[in-house]
Amino acid sequence: MALDSGTGTPPTVGDPASAGTPPRQGESAPPTAKRVPAERVHHGDTFVDDYEWLRDKDNPEVIAHLEAENAYTDARTEHLRPLRDKIFDEIKARTQETDLSVPARMGDHWYYSRSFEGKQYGVHCRCPIAGPDDWTPPRLAAGTDTEASAPIEIPGEQVLLDSNELAEGHDFFALGAFSISHDGALLAYSVDTVGDERYVLRFKDLRTGTALSDEVPGTAPGATWSLDGTHVFYQTVDESWRPDTVWRHRLGTPKEQDVKVFHEPDERYWVGVGATRSEKYLMIWVGSKITTEGWVLESDDPEGEFRVLLPRREGVEYSAEHAVIGGRDRFLVLHNDVVDGVKAENFVLADAPVDDPADLNILIPHRDDVRLEDIDCFADHLVLSYRRAALSRVAVWPLTSEGYGELRELEFGLELFAAGVGSNPEWNQPTLRLGVTSFITPVQVFDYIPATGELILRKEQVVLGGYDPNDYEQHRDWAVAEDGTRIPISLVWRKDGGDGGRAPKPLLLYGYGSYEASIDPGFSVSRLSLLDRGAVFAVAHVRGGGEMGRLWYEHGKTLTKKNTFTDFVACARHLVDTGITASDRLIADGGSAGGLLVGAVANLAPELFTGILANVPFVDPLTSILDPSLPLTVIEWDEWGNPLADKQVYEYMKSYSPYENVEAKDYPAILAITSLNDTRVLYVEPAKWVAKLRATKTGDAPLLLKTEMSAGHGGVSGRYEKWREVAFEYAWVLDTLGLAEVRPAPETVR
Repeated sequence: MALDSGTGTPPTVGDPASAGTPPRQGESAPPTAKRVPAERVHHGDTFVDDYEWLRDKDNPEVIAHLEAENAYTDARTEHLRPLRDKIFDEIKARTQETDLSVPARMGDHWYYSRSFEGKQYGVHCRCPIAGPDDWTPPRLAAGTDTEASAPIEIPGEQVLLDSNELAEGHDFFALGAFSISHDGALLAYSVDTVGDERYVLRFKDLRTGTALSDEVPGTAPGATWSLDGTHVFYQTVDESWRPDTVWRHRLGTPKEQDVKVFHEPDERYWVGVGATRSEKYLMIWVGSKITTEGWVLESDDPEGEFRVLLPRREGVEYSAEHAVIGGRDRFLVLHNDVVDGVKAENFVLADAPVDDPADLNILIPHRDDVRLEDIDCFADHLVLSYRRAALSRVAVWPLTSEGYGELRELEFGLELFAAGVGSNPEWNQPTLRLGVTSFITPVQVFDYIPATGELILRKEQVVLGGYDPNDYEQHRDWAVAEDGTRIPISLVWRKDGGDGGRAPKPLLLYGYGSYEASIDPGFSVSRLSLLDRGAVFAVAHVRGGGEMGRLWYEHGKTLTKKNTFTDFVACARHLVDTGITASDRLIADGGSAGGLLVGAVANLAPELFTGILANVPFVDPLTSILDPSLPLTVIEWDEWGNPLADKQVYEYMKSYSPYENVEAKDYPAILAITSLNDTRVLYVEPAKWVAKLRATKTGDAPLLLKTEMSAGHGGVSGRYEKWREVAFEYAWVLDTLGLAEVRPAPETVR
């Protein structure tokens, strides 16, 4: 295929080999972490860890080392400051900063969020419906009155929560719960101002605008109201950050009187709480990576006892939603239990009477090529979400007076796309809110009318500056792994580069490949700054993800985890061998578990890449998974294996761990980014990795570590700060690819 990426400039892309030269005269030398040998002994194997001392973030020496790394990174990237500023300006210029979401109806109001130019965070609002038959969301005017220089007024608008006010005086801010009571009178919300994902739960009377005195610190994100609005159910976490307990809080009473409703002692399981869309039941969900269990309670009896839906059985996962089928209350259950002697790996859909949930009747049988993912229930139709051929799908299933009608899959006319169910809080509504996007299609919000089949576009994400999707192209390609498995690759680039597609293109290859997470094609305003300078963006849909079904995930976890890494290498080699890119202009990109992926790939095939971009990378997995006291470790044993109890797992993990396998050889340029308050992947992992690389690797490719000193796993907060972080990363990417001096196609940003 031809990759005419098009930059609006001559086809030369610079000399990637010259990117990342040794420190210039006058530049400081990189920080060198001291060695403090510590032995780790398991299963007769002794590993000497010279940099484990960096784990103690209360040690002033550790903070000093991280700050020295930051100073070095600042010095080595100072020449990119103008480019960073330019990319930030491009993102800002393309973004409609004063904007609002498509309103969603709940009760007597339309609910939506607004953003304002110059404000970091969103504002949650509502306005009244026109009447009980009003299902057409108001087309609220966004933007500003240029003459008055003031935001346009929205008739009847009520500001429910302004995150900008809540964030004042804090370096970090995240909103957790945002839950409206069923009568629309009360709001439960929670905030995190540290980045450690422990929230303070607060309440507001929306009739008067006054804050209630109730306050519950140390909660997990999320809150669920009882039907009458007298109680709120919330979760707390244990010392390992595992949500393990559900509590019931009665408004107007002190926290000390809150009732422990449910506690899960098994450290492999997390706990969640919610309600069915029908508002008839409250649900508690208990889940490990491979097993789930539901508990149910009538929502009009908030002080009653939850009862188990289907008792947990090791290796069986299920979810359940309440529906009314032919006038009878039923639970619709997605599960992967054995059916007719065969494990339903990709799940089946069944229904059962609410008074006998074990009496399951199969509605949609198992298919090897279709992974059932979710079922949404409404008064007169069901919505099935599933995955086929590495793409997400949505089908609507009308309900009749006798039962089930004819299932209809929705079509969107795109080669690559992501489609999913949007905000649909009402049980009895004649519309279905959907979202659709692709690499080249800004997010589109539709209302589908099940009764007529009409698909109504309510909004398309505004991209300022003359964006035209016809200037870009997206495509699906396939690589072949070592074992013959075909691995999908999704690509996007800008057309009409002026070189006829002959030259290999600079390319950023992203991968994740864990937890059955699927990386679907989605639009990005900021990514245009790469594409318009001639870079190609690609996603390697490696095993360990969920793109091709449950077995795609199963064949990239525990003792098959190496498939994730070798699949990524196969994708990179395919892109090089087919002339789409070349190793001197190819960067591997991944974050969190994707950081493990690119860290492992750096050891496996460093010669294939000119750069590695690793965000909050899980690069010291064995040390973490060996320590049950660390956040979320025990829960992770179903994903990676338990190296404490199993020698085979220990040896296998040690054989691919990026940190353990650093060698004295040339590595690509590396930029690692982490956050001091990250509770999911601790900052110490990339800090140790970079320290060991500095002491071990050969060659002069630059090695940089950037630590956000007041952020968590998601990085900095606030949209402008996030844009600046993206601009920092993209400037490094462009510099490493030899594109730092290339001007973007001028017609895309004005």
